[in-house]
Amino acid sequence: MASIRRTLSPAYHDRSYQNGAGFSSPSNKFLPDGSSKHFSSSSHLPFLFNAVNIVYRKGWRRSFCRCLFFFVIGFVFGIAPFGYSDTDVRAKDFTFPELKPPHANLRFGDQIVTSVSLSVNTKLLEPKESTDIIEPLKQLIVVTPTYNRGFQAYFLNRLGQVLRLVKLPLVWIVVEEKAASHETAEILRKTGVMYRHVLCAFNSSSLKDPRVHQRNAALEHIERHKLDGIVFFADDDNVYTLELFESLRTISRFGTWPVAMLAQSKNKAILEGPVCNASQVIGWHTNDKSKRLRRFYADMSGFAFNSSILWDSKRWACPFSNPIRQLDTVKEGFQESTYIEQVVEDESQMEGIPHGCSRIMNWHLHLDTDNLFYPKGWLLEKNLEVILPIK
Repeated sequence: MASIRRTLSPAYHDRSYQNGAGFSSPSNKFLPDGSSKHFSSSSHLPFLFNAVNIVYRKGWRRSFCRCLFFFVIGFVFGIAPFGYSDTDVRAKDFTFPELKPPHANLRFGDQIVTSVSLSVNTKLLEPKESTDIIEPLKQLIVVTPTYNRGFQAYFLNRLGQVLRLVKLPLVWIVVEEKAASHETAEILRKTGVMYRHVLCAFNSSSLKDPRVHQRNAALEHIERHKLDGIVFFADDDNVYTLELFESLRTISRFGTWPVAMLAQSKNKAILEGPVCNASQVIGWHTNDKSKRLRRFYADMSGFAFNSSILWDSKRWACPFSNPIRQLDTVKEGFQESTYIEQVVEDESQMEGIPHGCSRIMNWHLHLDTDNLFYPKGWLLEKNLEVILPIK
């Protein structure tokens, strides 16, 4: 403040105030280059004037040192501890507070809710019982013997379209004798069903029913490759429902069911098959008096069995140790019974399907097409003769 008073004292002014217009200071006292500076008396910046006067009279170094000094003083006071500080930092200081919903009094009719509890059930779902586990479906092994005749293409196409609708897994074993025909192979490829085209090398021209050896060729193929599933002899001239194929998967060892057949006279239907109490076979039914000497009264397409019987007979305690095959030395109509006798001992080892054996699921029509004339491969080499011309 002393320097400020000296600056404003009369000894340092060249002239006095004139009507309050302003004042001036000696040039050699204020500016280094000797120039003078006039200020208006109406200015309200006396502090700025005094600061400039100090800087140029005392030097800028002195003011800078003062500013630096007070800055250091303030910095030291700012970081110095002036109170108690708890340095004991524990994990519990960083835990989140427990959030609880506020109490609410809600009235629902005659009930009063005094509190609301929010919680999350973290209990894992208990595993389902073993009975709820979905087991894979059994494979169906459908054996179809076929031979060259008038309705062969029709029969194979019809059966192939039915098998195409059956749930997988399914393999269709189609057996031909002597050589595989291109027509049959083309039909099998177009059905979209997984198939195996098997040949029967045995000359069965002397037999009335050549399909006996064709089925044996399929049985040998299954036994050699140990195909696992349910074997079903499905002749191509029969009619089958989808329910039949789905019921086959319920068979454990040997299953049988009734079949409707068209009599040779074509004037009546014959029902042949088991009589069941639930799934237990308690007897047999047949309308054909000529077959009453058989042990089992089942049609060739009226039974199915587990394929492991062919290549693991000890597991099932089969009555015969020889390979299970159809016999060509027995009388016609007895192939079914003699074959079943190799698979099971009696009816106690059989399963009747469906429940109660109360539904017909396939039909044997006995359509004789051996003497039917038809174009080879059902292809027309030339146009048909015009019988009714367009007028």
